[in-house]
Amino acid sequence: MATMFHDGKEAAQPDPYEVDDGTDESIEVTEKKGTASDRHDMQRMGKVQELRRNFRFVTIFGFTMVLMATWEAQLSANVFGLINGGTGGLIWMYIASFIGFFAAIVSMAEMASMAPTTGGQYHWVSEFAPASSQRFLSYLVGWLCVLGWQVGNTAIAFLSSQQILGLVILNHPEYVPERWHLTLLVIAIISFCQLFNTFLARKLPLVEGVVLVLHIFGFFAILIPLWVLGEKGDPKTVFTTFTDGGNWGSIGLSCLVGMLSPIFSFIGPDSATHMSEELRDASKTLPRAMIATAIANGAMGFVMICTFCMLVGDVEQVLGSPTGQPFIQVFYNTTQSKAGASVMTCIMIIMATFGCVTNVATSSRQVWAFARDNGLPFSSWLAHVRPGWDIPLNSIMLSYLIAVLLSLINIGSTVAFNIITSLGTGALLSSYIISVGCVTLRRLRGQPLLPSKFSLGRWGLPINIFSVLFLTLAFIMTFFPPERNPSTATMNWNILVFGFIVLWSITYFLFKGRKVYVGPVEYVRKDL
Repeated sequence: MATMFHDGKEAAQPDPYEVDDGTDESIEVTEKKGTASDRHDMQRMGKVQELRRNFRFVTIFGFTMVLMATWEAQLSANVFGLINGGTGGLIWMYIASFIGFFAAIVSMAEMASMAPTTGGQYHWVSEFAPASSQRFLSYLVGWLCVLGWQVGNTAIAFLSSQQILGLVILNHPEYVPERWHLTLLVIAIISFCQLFNTFLARKLPLVEGVVLVLHIFGFFAILIPLWVLGEKGDPKTVFTTFTDGGNWGSIGLSCLVGMLSPIFSFIGPDSATHMSEELRDASKTLPRAMIATAIANGAMGFVMICTFCMLVGDVEQVLGSPTGQPFIQVFYNTTQSKAGASVMTCIMIIMATFGCVTNVATSSRQVWAFARDNGLPFSSWLAHVRPGWDIPLNSIMLSYLIAVLLSLINIGSTVAFNIITSLGTGALLSSYIISVGCVTLRRLRGQPLLPSKFSLGRWGLPINIFSVLFLTLAFIMTFFPPERNPSTATMNWNILVFGFIVLWSITYFLFKGRKVYVGPVEYVRKDL
């Protein structure tokens, strides 16, 4: 088998597939160690294979499709875009966001092929950043990823819980939800995800394949009734109606502020990377799965957002829905049936819940990898893999504890809770910016990159530069408030909390981290 290097030459590689002689012992070795290519990558990066490589292309593709859940997010997270931008803003900013994120995804796919490790961004930064700053930048990115993925567990469980309460209100309008009701639902969903990732961890690839089928068929199960039963608006009006609901004084700025809706639907393309040490032939399969996910989810998301905008009707009435979920109101307005709207909403709830399952898996692996490189307090405990279980159980337990504690904030203040849980978007975007930026700098300096089975070739530099510029814009817009003159309750306080977390990680690095953290690049073997 031949591998394409960055200089365009091909180098012979051993056959990545082991010969299965039909015995149980051979199958176990293959699942535990992966292919020859996987073993070579792990040896080069100085890592020991501790997890089972039981994911293949279809199952890891399903994993990322379900976690990103682009078409579902276009229904559940469109409030920001409806207010800032309107239907025209939602559609056109979705297209712009897809183009920008696709550039970022292919950039990360290339890095994932070079270094297919569970560490993901912080490992890439360690390998590609200038030697003088690799340790600090890698450490900072590691903490940003921890922040992004950990708060994501609670955020997705919260989203699913809101949809459950919206379904209850649709069928029982007299019900008045309390904040603690929502918190209990969040804890229940997080507990389900915890148990699933603990006792059914070996079945996760199978389940992801099944949920992928639901993700695709659920798309049509919602789309077809909307198309058949809905009263469609005028296409020209839908595509050209822009609103400045935030009173910014500029339609363009308002649309940019509303970009948070499509950003939310594309965040998390690195999820598959954090499962790479459980994926067979990762350096080849991983980039293919990431790119395929972007294309498939992107296409379905575009169809769904166009459909929603064509059927939304009175935007003010939909935004003021007693269910608290505009898409549930659109389902009911379209079908004129509580039963029909309930079934369609149940599909959304199931997908959100399994999105949380995949998020818990991703977040726990990322914590485990960072702890393995001594990046966190109690690293030796967090990096422990229980023999026979072959999962980072301690890291999974930590993810569960953090999610439960964060959910309790909602009892005291929903505003404070939303601030904390929405931090994940900015944290992950900043990790993408730094990691892609390091590769961009390396290309600008003419320095060699690692060999990979997926290469951007001569298009690498312009794609990297474009993705960094887009991600920087997206990062800035995530900290904008929803309106020009926000109140204390509507103000976006994310930048304050984000800054505090960054300062904390820097302080911890100066006093403790720099003494124990050297960065993954120090474990890399240069002779392979």
